[in-house]
Amino acid sequence: MQENWQQLRDWIQESDNIVFFGGAGVSTESGIPDFRGEKGIYATMSEYGYRPETILSHSFFESHPEIFFQYYKKYLLFPNAKPNACHFALAQLEKMGKLKAVVTQNIDNLHQLAGSKHVLELHGTLYRNYCVHCKKEFSLEYVMTQEGITHCDRCGAMVRPDVVLYEEGLNEETLEEALRCISEAEMLIIGGTSLNVYPAAGLVRYYRGKKLVLINKSETPYDYHADLIIRDPIGQVFSGVMVEI
Repeated sequence: MQENWQQLRDWIQESDNIVFFGGAGVSTESGIPDFRGEKGIYATMSEYGYRPETILSHSFFESHPEIFFQYYKKYLLFPNAKPNACHFALAQLEKMGKLKAVVTQNIDNLHQLAGSKHVLELHGTLYRNYCVHCKKEFSLEYVMTQEGITHCDRCGAMVRPDVVLYEEGLNEETLEEALRCISEAEMLIIGGTSLNVYPAAGLVRYYRGKKLVLINKSETPYDYHADLIIRDPIGQVFSGVMVEI
């Protein structure tokens, strides 16, 4: 086992208050593209003539719902994606009483599918949808049965995904719980994120421990704060580390 993997394993074995903070790179091994990578969702101009960041904004959702729903259903939904080794490892660490929370920027529900219970979804999830008028909730399956704009079967208004769009704020309760978990953690593992998206990335500043692990293929603004940096694919790392825990 590589030396840095060995260090990660040793720290996990020693720790009983671990928090994991993850981004899109956690799910790329499940076949879901990231947003800002070379082949990510944001890498090219969309076929609709707008940048993805524009389409996925609150104002665009309200002014151009037809394009928003076409783009969202074509490029953001991956209902057949399965959890990978990282997701399963985190769920196992939670069952062992070591991992106290998963704080994620992802909206794909894969942590829950792997068995994790305490998942703090900073940007919401595509698996919850609600009517903008009467607030009735709908499943992803309901959304996928309708072409174009999804409408409520009770009042006829639009049904939107329960995700944080550009120009919208994060859920305050989720943000506060994530802040609490990170600030109280003995060990913080950050994986699959460039730490460039705020305010989510700013939560890392609240970590007070001495076991800050960064698992990411590229450099991040927080590398100089890290106690351990691993550049290998995150699923491979957890597969190797968990064998001996």
